Amino acid sequence: MRIYFLRHGRALPRTEWKGDDAERPLSAEGAEAMEREGQAIARLDLAPDAIITSPLARAERTAEIVATHLDMRGRLARDERLAPGFGAKQLAEIVRENPEATALMLVGHEPDFSTIISALIGGGDVACRKGGLARVDLADSSAKRGQLVWLIPPSALTL
Repeated sequence: MRIYFLRHGRALPRTEWKGDDAERPLSAEGAEAMEREGQAIARLDLAPDAIITSPLARAERTAEIVATHLDMRGRLARDERLAPGFGAKQLAEIVRENPEATALMLVGHEPDFSTIISALIGGGDVACRKGGLARVDLADSSAKRGQLVWLIPPSALTL
C-alpha cells in the first residue's frame, strides 16, 4: 500500500489569527501555492483511492484544492484522527478501515507527519515542510514498517 503524506499549505500566521486555531485558514499565498501544487500533483498520476484530511480548516482547504485537481472531490473524507496528535495507532486504524485501497493520501500536520514517517522507515530525521508531499510504501495493510520512496519539498511542486 502506498501512503501519501501531504502537509497542509501555508496558513495565516498565528499572530494574525484571533479565532480558534482549528479554524485558522490558509493564507492567500498558501492557497495560491497549493493550486500550483495541485496541478503538479495531478501530473504525477498518483491515483490514490481516497484523500483523507484532518478536520482543521487549513488541512481541509489543502485537501479540497488537491482533490479538485485530481478530480477526486467525491473521494475526499474528513477524519478527526488526522488532527494534531496523529500517530501510528491512528494510521493503523485508517489503513485497516480501507482494506481494498492500494493508495491513500493523508492531509495533516507537523510534527506528526515527520514523526510517523520516521517511525515507519525505522528512524531518521525527516522534515515535511508546509505543502510537502511524501510517499511511503507499506508491504501490506498490517505492516508497521515501510520504505520512504520520496519526499518532495513544496518548492519542487510549485515551479
